[in-house]
This record gives sequence, structure tokens and C-alpha cells, in this order.
Amino acid sequence: MPLQLIKMDISEEKSWVSLKSLDIGLGAESAVKQFISFLSEAREEDFVSFQPLRLRLDVFLHSKRHKSHPDLLRFCLSVLLLSHGQATVERGFSVNKEVESCNLLDESLEALRLVCDKVIACGGILKVPLTKELLASAATARSQYRLYLYNEQKKESATQELKRKEAEKELEDLWNQRRVLITVCDSLEVDADKFAEMAEGKAGTKMAELITKSNSLRRRHKDKKAELIQLDKMIEEKAKQLRH
Repeated sequence: MPLQLIKMDISEEKSWVSLKSLDIGLGAESAVKQFISFLSEAREEDFVSFQPLRLRLDVFLHSKRHKSHPDLLRFCLSVLLLSHGQATVERGFSVNKEVESCNLLDESLEALRLVCDKVIACGGILKVPLTKELLASAATARSQYRLYLYNEQKKESATQELKRKEAEKELEDLWNQRRVLITVCDSLEVDADKFAEMAEGKAGTKMAELITKSNSLRRRHKDKKAELIQLDKMIEEKAKQLRH
């Protein structure tokens, strides 16, 4: 039997469903409770003093919700996955094309987009309110840029120093391996010579057995020598990296 659509009159209150009688599921109930809890926490100092120009809103909210409000976070992620059309995204690409330039860092692009969004929200460049905070930020822009460069140089220096220490540790480990390998090579050579000397005074099966042991040790000695040569090349290459 084919399905038929039923027309309902939503103007009648008896057709309405009460929210109290609606079963939205345990997960949704938990998300609602966590949202109410989150609203109460929004009165705290961190939320009141939040500065969107210094920290992204999504990063800030994620830091506040990912542990204490897991169900609410999952709900927000699900909502963000819903498609709202492509018009906003395409407009964003158009704005990016206008503000992009060569060698533009991610932070600079984000800052330019924030400026564009603020100008659009105010209704034009001439309608942007010249607040004390805006004037102070513009007056100290050069010093803030120099401070940013200084901090980046410190980070780069710290990174280079950490890489150098790691390289020095690797070089030290290689030298330790070389010392152990030299000891093993010397021991194998001494044992091989000893078995060869013992075979000179023997005959028959005993002599063949001693020569076999001596030859086996010499083969191992040869392999270890090859490893030592390869290790010396690695040490030389690592030392050259440290010099540069």
C-alpha cells in the first residue's frame, strides 16, 4: 500500500508537543545541562576579560569546554559540520584574494581579515569608530612589531640551540659506539690469532677444529671492521654539520 501524506493543522494547540514530554535522548539532555553550566561559567573573569584581537574565539572556547563540557563540544562540532551554503565561503575567498600578497604569513592574513570584517560590520571605512583602544594600538604598532620579531628570533635561537644539543648528543653516542666496536674488533683479532697458534701444534681433527674457529673469528672481525668504517663516515658527517 503506497504511503500517503497527512496534512496537520498546527494552529490547534492540541497538536503541539510539550517540551517536558519530549524525549530528546540522554546525550542531548547532557548537552543541554552542560550548556546551562557553561552559561553560568561565562560570568567568570576569563570570559569578561577576553580580547578577540589577541586570541581566536574558537581556540578560547575550546580551551574552556573540551574537558568540562565534552557532550556540548560534540554537539557544537556536529552543528559546525552542517552545510550552510557556499556563499559565505566564496565571499571569504574573494576577500582573501584582495588582501593576499607575496610572503604573507598566516598571522598577517588573519589580521587583515579581521580588519576587513570589522570595516564591513561598521558599514564602511569612514564609519569605523576611533576608540581610545584603536588609537593606542595604532600608535604602538611599530613597537609591537619589533617585539614580535624579537620574540621570533628568541624562539629561532632556542630551536637552533636545541637542535645543536641533540646533534652533540648523537655525536657522543656515535663515539661511544666506536669505542665499543674497536674493543670488540681487537678482542676478535686476539682470539683468532690465539686459535691459529694453538692449531700449529695440533694435528688431524683438533687442528681443523681450531682453524675453523680462527677463521670464523676473522670473518666476524672483518665484518666489524666494515661497521667501524661506516661509523667513522657517520661521525665525520655529524661533526661537519656541527661545524656549520
